[in-house]
Amino acid sequence: MEVAILAAGCFWGVENILRSLPGVVSTTVGYTGGDLKNPKYSHVKTGETGHAEAVRIEFDPAKLTYENLLDLFFRLHDPTQLNRQMNDVGTQYRSAIFYLSETQKEIAEKKRGEVEASGKWKKPIATLIVPAVPFWPAEDEHQDYLQKNPNGYNCHWVRD
Repeated sequence: MEVAILAAGCFWGVENILRSLPGVVSTTVGYTGGDLKNPKYSHVKTGETGHAEAVRIEFDPAKLTYENLLDLFFRLHDPTQLNRQMNDVGTQYRSAIFYLSETQKEIAEKKRGEVEASGKWKKPIATLIVPAVPFWPAEDEHQDYLQKNPNGYNCHWVRD
């Protein structure tokens, strides 16, 4: 199994899309990239902890490659918006790839370059590619949120 950690705005919608991919074994929403140990939603939502809402994805690389996972990542949010997705504004909603190995870093940089060169987006790609730091799972009520609340807030969809 391989693990990826991706941030693309509100973690509820990101998790909901990624969980359905063939090869995804599990998803966990949580917080990463900040200084506070064991943060809670009430802290992160202020934007003062440095954390991003992110999804930790465990996947089978024989069924889903990291590159294919990033293909979808760049289609399920606006990667030209660094600290904003739809109505969600702040550093906690940043676009970021938290790599866990040099291979992941190389693939992420290559994929970001391809997306930039594609001309699909009118503005430059703002997605950060940074080393993974501790990932803190979010509270239980945030896990599988859109499955528990099918009419809940979701600002993600897959773009062509």
